[in-house]
Amino acid sequence: MSIRVVLPPHLRTVAKVDGDVMLDIGERPTQRSLLDALERQHPALRGTIRDRVTQKRRPFVRFFACECDLSHQSPDAPLPEAVVAGREPFLIVGAMAGG
Repeated sequence: MSIRVVLPPHLRTVAKVDGDVMLDIGERPTQRSLLDALERQHPALRGTIRDRVTQKRRPFVRFFACECDLSHQSPDAPLPEAVVAGREPFLIVGAMAGG
């Protein structure tokens, strides 16, 4: 199964891609398996989305799919069926902060 991942512009630059990234993920797609596959395919992204040691999501990075914020879900929770089926993308978004 191929999952479409939308990266913010600065991470597309790091990964040296022009558009969306297509990932082939094994039998049980989760946030963890998606991010593992993304980092395998684009090693320059290691440490940019997740901490290299703890593997926790970086504070100003958010995950969205199917109009839902998945950022605080377990990394081992299954991805939404629409993402797995290729009908919806998995979005990695750089959060904004400030006042």
